[in-house]
Amino acid sequence: MQRIGGNLAGMVMPNIGAFIAWGLITALFIPTGWFPNETLAQLVEPMIMVLLPVLIGYTGGHIVHGQRGAVVGATATVGIVAGADVPMFLGAMVVGPLAAQIVKLFDRLVQHRVQVGFEMLVNNFSAGIIGGAMAVFGMLTIGPLVETLATALGAGVQFLVDLHLLPIVSLLVEPAKVLFLNNAINHGILGPLGATDAAATGQSIAFLIETNPGPGLGLLLAILFFGTRTARTSAPGAIIIHFLGGIHEIYFPYVLAQPRLVFSVIAGGASGVLVFMLSGAGLVATPSPGSIIAYMAVTPKGGHLAVLAGVAISALVSFLVAAALLRFGRDERTARSTTSPEASS
Repeated sequence: MQRIGGNLAGMVMPNIGAFIAWGLITALFIPTGWFPNETLAQLVEPMIMVLLPVLIGYTGGHIVHGQRGAVVGATATVGIVAGADVPMFLGAMVVGPLAAQIVKLFDRLVQHRVQVGFEMLVNNFSAGIIGGAMAVFGMLTIGPLVETLATALGAGVQFLVDLHLLPIVSLLVEPAKVLFLNNAINHGILGPLGATDAAATGQSIAFLIETNPGPGLGLLLAILFFGTRTARTSAPGAIIIHFLGGIHEIYFPYVLAQPRLVFSVIAGGASGVLVFMLSGAGLVATPSPGSIIAYMAVTPKGGHLAVLAGVAISALVSFLVAAALLRFGRDERTARSTTSPEASS
């Protein structure tokens, strides 16, 4: 599990800057953003659907087999993003390294047998053939598998909602969010349910389940105080984009980099939903984007204290669980101490 987490971190963390760029553009220019602009908002979908998955596939390929692996990994990733209805981050994490591994095996078998003067020809054609084949393979297999996973998670959420087991919904919602299926669950399942409830009662707790910014805030605060040095440098900007801008996707790469942290957002989400239930909280519409400002704007009169309590409790629980999972920074301090001149002497 540590090796898997380390490989995921290696694919995601180098691309955090691109995630932040996408988050800023989304928070600023979408129709419900700070400065709505129809022209600039056209950047949002291509970046999350194409650019970010391809970057992840490229980086994963580079980790496995250098520049050749990176090129083939990016080429293969295009196959799974073409025509996809959901962001293919999970697929990119699979197909990028897989394609690079195939090229690596090919090079081991063939390169020492290539005649002098034919190296470039063989390298280029082998990368092109393998990359193209993996793009087709990914489009026909990995892409549909990821979309099937999204459908299954959505059905699971619907089942738990129908049974009124709302806190348990976080067991599916939070991991699905980290896989960038948040919009599918929110707008495809919880949004319509909330609209039906709000039409009858004037508010709905369904609008609060997926959009709650508390779990992500708690996670990012824990990373800010106890995360690795690299993660801490980008956490403050991510907090602003997430909590005030409402772009939850900005914290997903941190969880993908350290998969154990998914337990912190599950705990935070479940505790927040429990508080919402006990206090009778609800919203009149889906907060879009899911920022604390949008939350306050769609909270019915007299319900602000209950909504803020749920957000605060979920952030606190998520922070405590994430801090414990990060060992309150002890791993980072131990690593620094063992590499210090005093320790080495």
